[in-house]
Amino acid sequence: MSPVPQTAATRLCLIRHGETDWNAGKRIQGHTDIPLNATGRAQALAMAYTAAHQRFAAVYSSDLARARETAEALALREGETVRTLPALRERHYGCFQGLTLVEAAQRHPELYARYLARDPGCNFDSGESLTDFAERVAGALAWLARHHPGQSVAAVCHSGVLDVIYRRATGRPLSTPRDFEIPNCALNWFHVDARGWHLDAWADRHHLSTVLTGAPE
Repeated sequence: MSPVPQTAATRLCLIRHGETDWNAGKRIQGHTDIPLNATGRAQALAMAYTAAHQRFAAVYSSDLARARETAEALALREGETVRTLPALRERHYGCFQGLTLVEAAQRHPELYARYLARDPGCNFDSGESLTDFAERVAGALAWLARHHPGQSVAAVCHSGVLDVIYRRATGRPLSTPRDFEIPNCALNWFHVDARGWHLDAWADRHHLSTVLTGAPE
């Protein structure tokens, strides 16, 4: 990820949306617009209570309902309005959207093998390649840093988006297996300065101790 030409660091609190029924059922959502379930709404409220102890110059969200609803809980406590940023959407999984991983393996075995291998060029016939997705995410974060130098900003997004950001900030290739958790409604802190992107804290979920957490995908 290219360094951003600025002197003051931008601090980012990046949050995965709350749980949906498709998360709980391990069904691939992608761009499919699924709302939060009851657990997801409870997670969002718990997150907002904790994160609101910080002060944010702005609260952003993917334009998908599950992210917007999560962000609204935080924005309400902050006295802010959610600003949607479509570039923070989840990856488009093409013909995998709406399927469980078991169904995807049965119906599209060759594509499923490429998915497991994290083939950066695989776009699931009609979706988004990992390479293109990572470039979109990098562009979104560069935009946030450019528009909020020296400020703290919150943004609610998706597990795939956070996967890309974590790897970029820690120098991990896109093609390696994921060996880190991305919990619903955990707080993930980064900052960006003239030297690039930096991970400060990952998967802070102490506020979710009394709320069930969802599946990783």
